[in-house]
Amino acid sequence: MRRIKIFDTTLRDGEQAAGGALTLEEKIDIAQQLERLGVDCIEAGFPATSPGDFRAVETVCELVKNAQVAALSDAKLANIETTGAALKKAVAPRLHTVLSTSDIHLNYQLRITRQQCLEMAVAAVKLGRSLIGEVEFSAMDAARSDWDFLCRVFEATIGAGATVINIPDTLGYMQPHEFAEMVKYVMDNVPNIDKAAVSVHCHNDLGMATALSLAAVNVGAEWVECTVNGVGERAGNAALEEIVMALTTRPDHFKCTTGIKTDQIWRTSRMVSSYMGFPVQPNKAVVGSNAFSHASGLHQDGMLKERSTYEIMTPESIGRSDSRLVISKHSGRNAFRDRLVKLGYRLDEDEFMRAFRAFKDIADRKKEVTDGDIEAVVADQVLTVEEHYKIESLQVMCGEPALPTATVRVISPDGESRQDAAIGDGPVDAVCKAIDRIVGIPNKLSDFNVSSVSSGIDALGEVSIRVESEEGTFIGRGISTYIVVASGRAYLNALNKVVAARKERETGGDKLNTGKQGAASNDTRAEKDEKRAATPKKVAKRQPVMA
Repeated sequence: MRRIKIFDTTLRDGEQAAGGALTLEEKIDIAQQLERLGVDCIEAGFPATSPGDFRAVETVCELVKNAQVAALSDAKLANIETTGAALKKAVAPRLHTVLSTSDIHLNYQLRITRQQCLEMAVAAVKLGRSLIGEVEFSAMDAARSDWDFLCRVFEATIGAGATVINIPDTLGYMQPHEFAEMVKYVMDNVPNIDKAAVSVHCHNDLGMATALSLAAVNVGAEWVECTVNGVGERAGNAALEEIVMALTTRPDHFKCTTGIKTDQIWRTSRMVSSYMGFPVQPNKAVVGSNAFSHASGLHQDGMLKERSTYEIMTPESIGRSDSRLVISKHSGRNAFRDRLVKLGYRLDEDEFMRAFRAFKDIADRKKEVTDGDIEAVVADQVLTVEEHYKIESLQVMCGEPALPTATVRVISPDGESRQDAAIGDGPVDAVCKAIDRIVGIPNKLSDFNVSSVSSGIDALGEVSIRVESEEGTFIGRGISTYIVVASGRAYLNALNKVVAARKERETGGDKLNTGKQGAASNDTRAEKDEKRAATPKKVAKRQPVMA
């Protein structure tokens, strides 16, 4: 069967979703999980936009060995040089340059002619190809472009050295049959199309991103660009899990396969959801919590007799399991370590002990600890930001008609224990206000989400909080069987990220030169980073790997 290659842009287009900012460590976690998932290419970021994105792309290039690493640039030559510098350490780099081709964008946004567009595209690809062996050219808003002009641009960019041409429906505008016709038209009318691979990149504004992508596959597209959980600008991108499982479930129709290890889909989905603070809707295809739930009596009857009556794929096929580790406070380290290994985690002794202490704390309050609980513990205790501030104790008083009151004691970076109390609209609001009084970091709490890691009345609660500050937008996470405690941890986790960002800004790296100068500048920052706690080596050691 034909092999469809998966280009994942969760770390670039996905992170462009409003409020979806990720820290460097989170990007590395996701990149290495995408590598385990088996994606063919990981788009790690847009290096020219900030020193942080440059550093993230460079670090992903150093760590990822079994997938291509791509980075995006617009058609400005200086930015292409910066992108080439960020990619220089990748085993298999791809420079991805983009320029709009629709008259709407040319006339109203870029304010250039078609001829100028053509010349800019060719110059960008030529420079990119002189720096990196593989260059992808993407025609932004291709779906609303003149088809013949689009073919001219693709012919010229392939002639200039593009090895991949990308046909995006940037606004999710087309109907599937229209998009298929356009992709086929390009493939039939670009004379040198045989010298480049054809990729598609579809957005979900009308809810058709998956359908558009699969329609293009049916007429010969070789690459599909997508994101985990469909995260991305506006309504998002084509969802990786939907594309992959459609091809996997219906090989009779598509006659295609992928290199994706589908049993890693569930874990990848949960990681992206947790890190970006975007809960997956229960009825989401493939990875929603209800995707394999059956409530109707008729459906339940069929499932009891034969699963295939109402399941076209199994939860096990995407790595979802309801298995439980029946363990209590009496269980020892060996049992816990053994379960970590089976779940694919390798932790050093310090990380293991932090996770073990948190596990014992949870086991004291729960009859059963699930695999999901353990994964949440590892994410909370190991794969997290440095704790500049740490909650020492937290107490709340609330009820009807009592005023919700919280008393919080926090250990500050200098080791001093500070305590304060506050009244709020509810217990969580009171906790956040008490923390604000202690920490004193100006911010706006813009989003708050609570989800259950496992089932049952004693389920472990996971809270994600989004805060906005002068340093940017940050996601905080916290877990506990007590939702208010989890909320306090999540809020302080977000504020710790604000502190980390502030320190990074103060220690340098505000300027990013382009080209060779940019590369030299970043090498200097890399030397400084070696002195920090979270170096690439240490981060890599923290990652879960397949047992």
